[in-house]
Amino acid sequence: MSDASGSEGEEYEVEKIIERRVRKGKTEYLIKWKGYDNEEDNTWEPQENLDCEDKIVDFEKNRKLTEAKDSEKDKETKDVGLNEKESKAAGSKGEKRKSEAAGKKEEPKEKKKKEKDDNKPRGFARGLTAERIIGATNDPGELFFLIKWKGSDEADLVPAKEANVKIPQIVIKFYEERLNWYDTKDGDD
Repeated sequence: MSDASGSEGEEYEVEKIIERRVRKGKTEYLIKWKGYDNEEDNTWEPQENLDCEDKIVDFEKNRKLTEAKDSEKDKETKDVGLNEKESKAAGSKGEKRKSEAAGKKEEPKEKKKKEKDDNKPRGFARGLTAERIIGATNDPGELFFLIKWKGSDEADLVPAKEANVKIPQIVIKFYEERLNWYDTKDGDD
């Protein structure tokens, strides 16, 4: 139920898991910390940094139940287009029709697109062949390569550990292109 983070070994207790997302192939959870009531204090944490397996299991169970209910609602919404006779045949027991607007959730297009992008396969999961490494970053504290794929205009950030194993020759070529050799004159150390 605690998250051991920070170099000082401080431990923060997880009060609640609010949300889940997948970033760069890693599952992250939005954490509400015990004793921190401001919404700004909630943080996204990678699953491997958390020591609250029971809360994660509960959150995932509730999330799946919610998704199942939502898919059931979507199924009901599809019955809206049927006429009364077809609706009775479909098993809706002659209930009044729901308005189409009430059955649909209005979400901004940007949010829908972002969710779609988050669920899209990234990196080697796309099944494409790496063409070259465009650049590198250690932004989240781990080294990532930006990889250009053959037959695709999109590039993905891939953990260096994975790239080192799956495309070692391309990684070596990337480093070789960036090597700088300096001649030292006699007497200079």
